[in-house]
Amino acid sequence: MNFGRTWKIIFASTIGVLAIASGGAALLINETRVSPEAIQSSVMRADDAIERAWNMPVASSFQRKIDWQSNASLCGPASLANIFRSLGDPATTEQEVLTGTGLCRTGFCILGLTLDELAALALSKTQRTVTVIRDISADEFREHLKLSNSPDRRYLINFTRKAVFGAGAGHHSPIGGYLDTEDLVFVLDVNRAYQPWLIERARLFEAMNTRDGDKSRGLLLIQ
Repeated sequence: MNFGRTWKIIFASTIGVLAIASGGAALLINETRVSPEAIQSSVMRADDAIERAWNMPVASSFQRKIDWQSNASLCGPASLANIFRSLGDPATTEQEVLTGTGLCRTGFCILGLTLDELAALALSKTQRTVTVIRDISADEFREHLKLSNSPDRRYLINFTRKAVFGAGAGHHSPIGGYLDTEDLVFVLDVNRAYQPWLIERARLFEAMNTRDGDKSRGLLLIQ
């Protein structure tokens, strides 16, 4: 018997029961540690800059609309749903993204989904090419950001909120594009409390260039 795996299953099941019983509070705890003041002050939200960001080719395909994640564990499926909608693909809701996959059956993705799990989920819902990009340099990150303005590409980033907002856990969200002259990245945050924001490329790289378990965080490219 694999005792490590058995205990992981028991632990995950226990967390799932607690989350359901408490309306998901167990999974929301890391999100609520970020104060509203930190959410507002840690990133750029100037109206003129946000307006320019929404007018970029990829960002405009989202039609200034983000369908918010329904709970703190579903940022990955919500991100894919928004990306698929922007591409005109069928799976445009969390439920449609998850249906038939056997994942998150209780309505919660216990402990969240890893980047690799999210890639496998994306592959099950689209005929497009899905690529996990990790362990890249800051210069390589910038090259990908330049390509993020290409209408036939969609990038999803996995990062830790702690490096950006001073608290919080790992998170997935689509990238809406890159303002090259200002060196700012447009993150289409799928959490209603945060909403889309702009951030300096170097800071976002540091937030992405962290570990999630035994692997690095990174980007998901869908094209």
